[in-house]
Amino acid sequence: MIYIKKPAKPTAPGEPFLHQDHARPVTRREMLGAGLISAPAVVMAPAWLGALLRSGNARADGLMLDQQALEAACGISGGGASNPKAIPFICFDLAGGANLVGSEVLVGVKGGQSNFLSTAGYGKLGLPGSMVPSSTANISSALGLLWHADGAILRGIMSKATTPATAANTNGAVICAMSQNDTGNNPHNPMYGIAKAAIAKSQLVPLIGTNSTVSGGNSQAPMMLIDPTLQPTKIATPADSKGLVGGASSTSDPVQVAVLESQSRITLGTSNSTGVLSNSSMTVFPADATADAAAKVQARCAFVKTAYSSSAFTATALDPTQDINIVGGATPIFTATDFKDGDVAKTASVMKLVLQGFATAGTISMGGYDYHDSTRASGETKNFKAGQMIGAVLEYAQRMNTPVMIYVFSDGSLSATSSPDNSAASATSQGGRGKLGWQGDNQSTASTFFLVYNPKGRATTIGDPTTQQIGYFSADGSVVTTSSPAANSVNNLVYTVLLNYMGLMGNQGSFGTLFPTNGLGTAAAGMNVFNPIV
Repeated sequence: MIYIKKPAKPTAPGEPFLHQDHARPVTRREMLGAGLISAPAVVMAPAWLGALLRSGNARADGLMLDQQALEAACGISGGGASNPKAIPFICFDLAGGANLVGSEVLVGVKGGQSNFLSTAGYGKLGLPGSMVPSSTANISSALGLLWHADGAILRGIMSKATTPATAANTNGAVICAMSQNDTGNNPHNPMYGIAKAAIAKSQLVPLIGTNSTVSGGNSQAPMMLIDPTLQPTKIATPADSKGLVGGASSTSDPVQVAVLESQSRITLGTSNSTGVLSNSSMTVFPADATADAAAKVQARCAFVKTAYSSSAFTATALDPTQDINIVGGATPIFTATDFKDGDVAKTASVMKLVLQGFATAGTISMGGYDYHDSTRASGETKNFKAGQMIGAVLEYAQRMNTPVMIYVFSDGSLSATSSPDNSAASATSQGGRGKLGWQGDNQSTASTFFLVYNPKGRATTIGDPTTQQIGYFSADGSVVTTSSPAANSVNNLVYTVLLNYMGLMGNQGSFGTLFPTNGLGTAAAGMNVFNPIV
């Protein structure tokens, strides 16, 4: 008797990935990776702050801090948009273990992207022999960084980056680096380091993220970089963005501002001088005068910053659905209907705040990237969607005439079957496109990449273009763990990203001083890819 194996069926968009070799998802991170949940639309704030903001008994006749006092005492400034050296930064956290290289960004052996792997090596990364990049027809340099010409992320990017100058002024680099599969324990997220490295302060909040986690995303932030005063504000919808200044009003509310100012005055003293900003009869740390003063400053500044934000900004100014560079013109990046999609809502909200300088950096988490269901169509569809969101950020940067650095990572990766998926594309699926199906997790094939958009022209490499690949693969398709300090250390992977962010601003010389615990050592000199763009 002959048994015929039933072909695997692609997972429909929005349908979770539940694998027999995986335990039932229990934690929030596991459910995000499987696509069972998305980022909820809740802005988190301390309960005590919310209680005070609801107070209706405060008098609104005092505490009018002048601009200089605000800047000196509470760190309020004109924001990143007014300082060309504050390069906006957005990272995409693809939860579940996505394929990012080989079938997407090209990787090679020692010597760079064009020093190709073996046919078997690319097969491990999802490409049949007819699609390996040794054929120039399978290579695209549209974004500067070499890509497989049929990469789903590339196709998604180009579907949104419709202005020719967007792709023409984009470049990037790939970092060959392993990370654990299907876990949020990888300290992938560089947000805190970015906030520390950014030269200019943002106008409203330092960091934002689509998840209510310490990092703002699915993966963790390196412990040594976490600063509780910079914890990301949760932004996942346009309503969250508008909530930063108190609601849906298109004009600032003088009553609201006065109430907030009065709450600050009656709660923590009346002086508006920077020297006595912490004056208060309340004692927080009885045994530690320095900590007590710092706590009072932080508490009072929470009110002062909120009052300043309500006065200086309007909800409409933060609303991506009202931005003509996003929803207007002959080729809108997103339409009103698109905003019904949670990934669109969160991407538009984050890119609006970051690229306009309201936040220094933002994390966008996208779930469901644990797509090894033995098909290729599921992975192609998910990667294309990620590409669309990345392309939207690049296109918006072009329309806003601002630079941006985009970093893309995932928790682990996967390897392919030997069977091609020839399923057809449809309205909801990209189809298999003749590529090999994804069959299981494989952290040895993991890597990350970053893209840089520069309105002044495509960023140039410091040395030979081979520097656009940091580290390298073996010919059989695995990361060589000794190829760079980042290859087998996620902490060093984050430091590599921070080094390159600082390099774009021309202050990489301060990297060792700013991050003394980094593990890059003398290798750091060869891991900075691009010349400054500002």
